[in-house]
Amino acid sequence: MPPVINKDDCSACGMCAEVCPQDVFFDSNDGDTPVVTYPEECWHCNCCVLDCPSEAIRLRIPMYMHIPYKQHGN
Repeated sequence: MPPVINKDDCSACGMCAEVCPQDVFFDSNDGDTPVVTYPEECWHCNCCVLDCPSEAIRLRIPMYMHIPYKQHGN
C-alpha cells in the first residue's frame, strides 16, 4: 500500500520525492503536493515519512507485513 499524504499538513517541499529510492513520487510538480505515481513500487522503507519536515506522510503497512509478537512478561 502506498504512502498517504495529508494535503492539509504538506508544505509541498518535495523532500519525499527526493529521498524515495523507488521513485514512487515520479513526475510530481515542484510546489505542489506530491503525487504517488507508482504505488506498487513502494517498499515501505519509511524514508519519506522520516524525512518529511511537516510530518504529513504516513505509511499503510499491508497486513501480510505485520509481524505478530508477544511481549515478554505477558
